[in-house]
Order: sequence, then C-alpha cells, then structure tokens
Amino acid sequence: MGGSGSSKPSPQPDPPPPPSPLLETPWRDISWGGNKQALHYLKRFQPQNDEVEHIRVLLYGPVGAGKSSFINSVNNVFQERMTNQALASARTADQSFTKKYVAYKIQKEGRGNFYPFVFNDIMGLEDGDGRGVRADDLKLALKGHVKEGYRFNPSSSLSAGDPCYNSSPSISDRVHVLVCIHDANAPEMKSSVLQKMKEIREAASDLGIPQLAILTHIDEACGETEKNLRNVYKSKHLKKKMGDFSSSLGIPMNCILPVKNYSKEIQLNQDVDTLILSALTPMIDFGDDYAAKL
Repeated sequence: MGGSGSSKPSPQPDPPPPPSPLLETPWRDISWGGNKQALHYLKRFQPQNDEVEHIRVLLYGPVGAGKSSFINSVNNVFQERMTNQALASARTADQSFTKKYVAYKIQKEGRGNFYPFVFNDIMGLEDGDGRGVRADDLKLALKGHVKEGYRFNPSSSLSAGDPCYNSSPSISDRVHVLVCIHDANAPEMKSSVLQKMKEIREAASDLGIPQLAILTHIDEACGETEKNLRNVYKSKHLKKKMGDFSSSLGIPMNCILPVKNYSKEIQLNQDVDTLILSALTPMIDFGDDYAAKL
C-alpha cells in the first residue's frame, strides 16, 4: 500500500496588476493639432466694445507658478518661434522675480502693431505678511488704479497721492479677466497664500470680473503626461489635482485649464501650442464679454 504522498501546493494566483494611472477615455475633449483655426481666431480678434483698446488679463498666483513663462509661451505661439519677452526666472528662488507692474503686449507682424490684448504680470503671492504682492495692491489693479511701472512694496500698499496711482482709470486700464496661475507640481498651498488668493477672488467677484485658472508644469506632475502631452485629460492624478484646486479656491472645473509652458524646448511643439491656445481662447472671450458690458 502506498502512503499518501504530500500534495503540491496549488500555485498562487498572480497579484492583480496595479491600476492604470490613465483613464480609458479623456474626460475633456480637445482638438489636438487644430492650432491654425484657434490661432486665426485670436489673430483676427477685436474687442466688441469700441471704447476698449485691449482686453487686459491680470495673472496672479504663488511665486514660481509660471506667470512670466506663460506670457513667454503665448508670445512663442504668436511669433511662431522661441522668444523671451517676460524674462522668466528659474523656479528655485522662493522670492518673487517680477517686481514691477508691467503690461506685456504681443506684437503683430510689422513694427509698432500689437494684438488687442495685454497681460499684466505681477509680483508673486508669498507666505506671510510683508512678503510678495499685497492683496490691497491687486484690488487697486483690478479697478485700473495702478499705473504701469509701479514697483510693488511688500510692506506698504499704493495710496492715492502716489505718482503711480491712476485716479481716473479708463475702461482699458481696468482688468477684464483675472487668471490664477498655479503649479500642478507644487506642495499644498500655504494657508496665508490661499487666504490672499481668496481675498483677490472675492474682490474680482464683487466687480463682476470673470475668472479662470491655469494649472502649469503638468508634465512634471505626471509621468504619463510627460511621456505624451495628449494624456493630460486621461491622467487620474491631474484630474484629482484640478478637483482639489477647484475645491480649495472655489473655481469651477470648467474654468481650470492645464498647460505646459515652454521651458527646456528650443523649438515649438504642436501639442504644447494646442494647450496654450485652449487656455488663451476662453481667457480673451471671457474678458471681451465683460468689457462689452462696461
């Protein structure tokens, strides 16, 4: 009689594969590569209100979020080559690089002609009092009271007697759309910076100024998007980032637009351009709708 042989242990099933970092289908539609149509629309744009010289876009956000780089990237798309208009700083410094209130224009072909929209880049919002742009100065800028060239002073706000105070702003001096720029790869925002941002948003809401947000550095925040920019709306991580940002600042998801600014590139990239144009078009349209009612 043979003894009962020891039965072999049954093979363990393979562990389930890790969940994919990407959704099967993008959660937002975008026309990749259809840049000619968007660029043609923006190049022919004219404000509805005849009294408005240009649509003024005010960019704000934490230090190093990519405000100047976004302006440079927009300029690259319009000039169809690499440019360096707003002198973006490397992001390592935590002190703000942009010190003056400056309006950047995008030049048309031929000298002296500019497209009818301007970008105001301001000193970054920093943690704590006495650092970065003051919320009070930003509120004055929204109403058009800050003259170009005003040097931001973190310890005191612009006052009515100052030569850089514009006591009777025109419709064109006013801000027509407020755009928050935020780094998708940044650690959680400090509460004091978030508080400053909410204050500015409330001031813009009181004036009826439309608001958008741009999420930058999406390639650094998500490896799948770094491999292929067209994964941006499939990335679960970026969708969550946008949702968290929407909740913390109170900006609806359909007003948050992810972009990759030009940084390391030495030549233009169609997909980078697509995202920049998809952010710029509603920015100009929203600002124009607001300016039309002034």
